[in-house]
Amino acid sequence: MTQDSLLLVASTDKGLALLQSLVPDGRYPSVRICRSGAEARREQLSSGAGMVLINTPLSDETGLELALDFAKASIAGVMLLVKAELVETVCARVEEYGVLVIGKPVVRQIFDQAIRFAQASHQRMLMLQGEKERLERKLAEQRLIDRAKCVLIQYLNMTEDQAHRYIEKQAMDTRQTKVHIAQSILSTYEL
Repeated sequence: MTQDSLLLVASTDKGLALLQSLVPDGRYPSVRICRSGAEARREQLSSGAGMVLINTPLSDETGLELALDFAKASIAGVMLLVKAELVETVCARVEEYGVLVIGKPVVRQIFDQAIRFAQASHQRMLMLQGEKERLERKLAEQRLIDRAKCVLIQYLNMTEDQAHRYIEKQAMDTRQTKVHIAQSILSTYEL
């Protein structure tokens, strides 16, 4: 399953039919159905999903714990359908984790707005995850360059400014990245 896939979790045929009737046709290229919390957890571990809809209660748990587990462990949009009288209580427990709670019986217009909001939140999380990965790569590269500077300082008695300029000049002269030059320096001087 991919990040644009949907995981429907419902224990009963009626609950599953409700979820399937609410999801717009063609919005998700891949739809997976699970009948219990345990099965849903296994599915998410093995293949992941971008959106998770849980119709409570489930046969093996309430569904609340499942929603929290998904919200904490993934960037999937998570929606929980609960009885109308439980909405406030459930919201108090899950909304800080970004789980959207919809009361049953479901009002189609509210559901459509909620699913669009959940999708937008998921897309935002994907962008943030990409930015985080980019920054982590950049930080790792900077650490590598800094290690190379330390090696130049230690073995060639350069100052930090001289080491910095040396790496930059080598990168410009050889038309290579500073990271490549730093790796070369490290492989030369470190065992």
